[in-house]
Amino acid sequence: MKEINFLAKYQKATKRDYVQRVVEHDKAESAEIARQWGRDYWDGDRRYGYGGYSYDGRWRPIAEDIVREYGLKAGDKVLDVGCGKAFLLYEITQAAPGLDVAGIDISEYGIENAKPEVRDRLTVGNCTDLPWEDDTFDFVYSINTLHNLEVFDLKRAIQEIERVGKDKKWICVESFRNEREKANLLYWQLTCMSFHSPDAWRWLYQEYGYTGDCGFIYFE
Repeated sequence: MKEINFLAKYQKATKRDYVQRVVEHDKAESAEIARQWGRDYWDGDRRYGYGGYSYDGRWRPIAEDIVREYGLKAGDKVLDVGCGKAFLLYEITQAAPGLDVAGIDISEYGIENAKPEVRDRLTVGNCTDLPWEDDTFDFVYSINTLHNLEVFDLKRAIQEIERVGKDKKWICVESFRNEREKANLLYWQLTCMSFHSPDAWRWLYQEYGYTGDCGFIYFE
């Protein structure tokens, strides 16, 4: 299993005040609202999530790296599990024109406000029950989604990604390599339910039969 951290440069460019996230507002209340995956999470106050998530082109370099790494080309079928507003999925279509793309997300608001160019390729649904046949996609990826699941749902979601994908897959989740990063993750996160080290994630992937690549986001 190869570890590929496509988002590393993007992650380091974002400055965060971890302690302020906890003391400035009622963190428990903010988390409850965030996990409704509605307007507040995407486009409401920063305490509830993104604090306004609009298209700005920042995903293009990441899309180009993904296309290059996996050799994606016209005619390939690509699935984004937890696509949200599908900004990255759109950028992948620009980096490799002619792809047949699809996305799924639990957030109706996210899908309704997704990039218009790919909105008709998106589905509201749960990653634990993907509505596609076995081996449908040449490449399946998931970013910042699976750590939001309880462990019993996590198993099903990973097995679903494995089922609908062929040989090219990549899953990226939030994780920690030391106690400082673990504390920062706990301070910052609003929606996580599965907190594991990279080694524990790899163990889970192997236990659940996942054969793709992995990536991690660290809160340094």
